[in-house]
Amino acid sequence: MADTKKLIQGNKACTMGAIKAGVRFCASYPITPASEIGEILSEELPKVGGKFIQMEDEIASMGAVIGSSVMGVKAITATSGAGFDLKQENIAYAAMTEIPVVIVDVQRSGPSTGGATVCAQGDLMQVKYGRSGDCPMIVLYPNSVKEIYKTTIRAFNLSEKYMSPVILLMDETIGHMRENIDLSEYDDIEIINRKRPDVSPEEYKPYEPAEDGIVRLMPFGNKEGYRYVIQGMHHGNDGMPNLSPQTLQCSLDRINGKLDRHKEDIWEWEEIDTKDADIIVVAVGCVSRSATEAVREMRKKGIKAGLFRPITLWPFPDEPLQDAMKNAKAVIVPEMNMGQLVHKVREYTTDNIKVVPLNIYDGTVIMPEQIENVIEEVNKK
Repeated sequence: MADTKKLIQGNKACTMGAIKAGVRFCASYPITPASEIGEILSEELPKVGGKFIQMEDEIASMGAVIGSSVMGVKAITATSGAGFDLKQENIAYAAMTEIPVVIVDVQRSGPSTGGATVCAQGDLMQVKYGRSGDCPMIVLYPNSVKEIYKTTIRAFNLSEKYMSPVILLMDETIGHMRENIDLSEYDDIEIINRKRPDVSPEEYKPYEPAEDGIVRLMPFGNKEGYRYVIQGMHHGNDGMPNLSPQTLQCSLDRINGKLDRHKEDIWEWEEIDTKDADIIVVAVGCVSRSATEAVREMRKKGIKAGLFRPITLWPFPDEPLQDAMKNAKAVIVPEMNMGQLVHKVREYTTDNIKVVPLNIYDGTVIMPEQIENVIEEVNKK
């Protein structure tokens, strides 16, 4: 039997997952360490009948993928922190108008131009809270090349299912690492496409949600006669601007509530040795790989350490984390920033559990030994 394993870079795995999910349009602007995603898709999309365009900047790139999705075409854009800043207004527009798109943010050191070629995790809060108003967001954060592939597919599935923009968060380390993966494992993976309205054009109200709370938007240019308006103001079920108090509250309840109601479906996380753990390490992305090694080494020394890794970063898997921490005396949060994830962990931690941050933001990856040292120190107390 032929060996179906391939040595693949993380960013390339993202492009392969996107095409598998049905993506046929990409608009992007070159930026390290995400540039490979646009470069590869510029070669591969035309082979499957898709299109790629390099836009003049990140603002235009985000607008282009929204326009593609409005026409019914699955679309992706990729950037890093400095470019993500520029996309924020249009991401909020996609959330408000309930247009499904996927935005990839391969993190590097910031702020501003920062360190273009070094790894960091400084965008954890920006991807959730960086837009105006109460703006919901699904954010997924894989930690391996294999997981990048399947999580890219899942990002599009969630985007189409809940008619919402989804952010695929990565970091320079996992974006540029190479690992062997067997793509044949995913030959039969589920691909979800957005639902179409089940009423006639005459009865159609684009923003009247179905029983599941999700809207049904027909592609622009459809030949069936469905016509409607898309714009970023608060709007009634007909899509037209409406600033009445009732409509404002209804708009915000709908775009936020559809994610809150289905959070159990959106959540994904990994646990290692948490059942009897005295010390829980909470980590994401490349840092979670070091944390996994650290936990295993501590177990060899008789220290009951465990790992909780949110794969869905937002909405945050608070209930699973609380369950994982129920027997712990301390939680350690290593992250490559000055302290972001630690605030969310503290929010869901009881007073009898000590929360210990480990913040390294000099562009170097947190190593297992650094986490082990903190675990041993906490264990002595």
